[in-house]
Amino acid sequence: MTAERNYSFLTGQKNTFSIADYVIFGCMLAVSTFIGFFYAIKDRRISDTKLFLLAGGKMNCVPVSMSLLASFMSAITLLGTPAEMYNYGTMYWWIGLSYAGAVGLSAHVYTPIFYRLRLTSCYEYLEKRFSKGVRLMGTCIFSLQMIIYMSIVLYAPSLALNAVTGLSLWGAIISVGSLCTIYTAVGGMKAVLWTDTFQTVMMIVGLLATLIQGCIEIGGFQAAWDITKQNQRVYFDDFRLDPTVRHSFWALTIGGVFLWASVYATNQAQVQRSLSCGSLRGAQAALWVNFPGLCVILMLSCLNGIVMYAFYSTCDPVKFGLIQASDQLYPLFVMDLLSHVPGVPGLFVACIFSGTLSTISSGLNSMSAVTLTDIVRPMVPGMSESRATTLTKVFALVYGVACLGLTYVASKLGNILQAALSLFGIVGAPMLGLFTLGMIYPWANYKGAYAGTLTSVVIMMWIGGGAHVTKTYRYQPPVKTYGCNWNLTWQDATSNTSSVLPPVVDMDGNVTAVESEPEGLARFYSLSYLWYSCFAMLIVTVVGLTVSFLTGPEDPKSLDARLICPIFDVLCPFLPEKWRKPLRFGIEHEGKYDKDIEEAKKRPTSLISVDKDGDIVIPTEMDVLIMHENNQTKVIVVEH
Repeated sequence: MTAERNYSFLTGQKNTFSIADYVIFGCMLAVSTFIGFFYAIKDRRISDTKLFLLAGGKMNCVPVSMSLLASFMSAITLLGTPAEMYNYGTMYWWIGLSYAGAVGLSAHVYTPIFYRLRLTSCYEYLEKRFSKGVRLMGTCIFSLQMIIYMSIVLYAPSLALNAVTGLSLWGAIISVGSLCTIYTAVGGMKAVLWTDTFQTVMMIVGLLATLIQGCIEIGGFQAAWDITKQNQRVYFDDFRLDPTVRHSFWALTIGGVFLWASVYATNQAQVQRSLSCGSLRGAQAALWVNFPGLCVILMLSCLNGIVMYAFYSTCDPVKFGLIQASDQLYPLFVMDLLSHVPGVPGLFVACIFSGTLSTISSGLNSMSAVTLTDIVRPMVPGMSESRATTLTKVFALVYGVACLGLTYVASKLGNILQAALSLFGIVGAPMLGLFTLGMIYPWANYKGAYAGTLTSVVIMMWIGGGAHVTKTYRYQPPVKTYGCNWNLTWQDATSNTSSVLPPVVDMDGNVTAVESEPEGLARFYSLSYLWYSCFAMLIVTVVGLTVSFLTGPEDPKSLDARLICPIFDVLCPFLPEKWRKPLRFGIEHEGKYDKDIEEAKKRPTSLISVDKDGDIVIPTEMDVLIMHENNQTKVIVVEH
């Protein structure tokens, strides 16, 4: 390491922002706000909710994929993943495999149904498949999830950066939250998509800057890897089947698929982005283009965590008293590395808050969409487009204010990465189960949908609450403090410490990360948070189907084929037709879409057309209604 640098663990003082840093950070906020107002002015004469909420349904797959990437790869990922590497080691890296499964399911099972139904809110599907009440239930659960999640995303990085850089806590929260709310409210989906694209670039630049400088300070990445390995943090071979193991291979790869599928497949914030593409093929391409982006951000975050541990391997900043929580490690690391270069720490803060802005803007836009589509319009069916567009802007403002008001709750949730992913499992995964129940199982009825979803939410909240209260011990490799300059801090070596179990060494001399054995209800509560989504989906399916068959199942032949996914055709296209036909359970999928296309081709090309993939393309100024009655297909096109 460079001796002349003012490292915090040597001086006992944290580096703070310079004027250049504040300027760089302010410029990032200004660019994001400018993009929002640019689209507000550009489209000021168009009062169309489809343009505001879905960008007219004509967006290119590249900005959509960048927005998909930015929406949930937020500041929580940028702060939490390096801290995960530092505290627990490299097992978390396996979660990258789950991204492929989640994207594949989203692109080929769920998105085609949403896209062909031409929905604005994915919860419209629930009314078509089950009932209005089920749709309203889904909207409420989604809104609860997003408002809590956005509060975590806003509060956590503000707290971390306040503790490390001296940036005002409430100044950061109010300024970032307010500006994000304003540009989302005035600019709509186009503003969200393009600001997300800009913010994704900022995130990657910030991660690369700290990784490169960190490797220079340590003496190369190989040196950092060797130090991390010597200190029991490099291991990829935890293949235990025990579901209470926090990060086993199976929890990360299988449990992770369901966790991320609940985000990409059935969360309105992500579905809305997919539906803004010009065709189904474009929506699927956006999801798949997003996949390598997910892997890049995961890789950079994990590599930063390795280098960060090597940097602090002889002086843990938490035990030394420089910071209060692991979520503040990465900002401290950046200030130690880059504070000697004016403006670069400001670039990093811009990187962190880019993740915050992208998540909040996506959440506000999607919550406005579901409020208008699922609650207001059913109550006021004759509402004009201009009034509806105005209302969506008002809703975005109201939800933004609510998000600011709930930031205090986020301070009580502990580890931000685990808290956020647990929230997806507790609240988001039951929704994945509900949509799966409707799309895969044609026998499910609305009673089963109610019973399965509510049972799942209650049980998952019970497990999540129990886990938070009992705080089951998890093994964490020991940290060291002999390299700290204790003469420069008032705290002693025993402060802020937590006991750790000694590592177990096998016959080959390998260190095995072990955890205490919980008993009784504590074992139930110690279920790995990565299994929450899988468990929640299983509850919805089992309870939902049981209640459906007890109360009178749906007749598959009576259902609109567009509401059901031919799952065996999707997952097993190699099977012969004579095997796949009975697995469609009497639902004729092929004929329905063929009839839609033939009817579309008869329409004037100025109104409606069919793209090369066979998908119906409808201009922004048109509405189309495709109806199936008595085996007849009717296409009604209305020009505004």
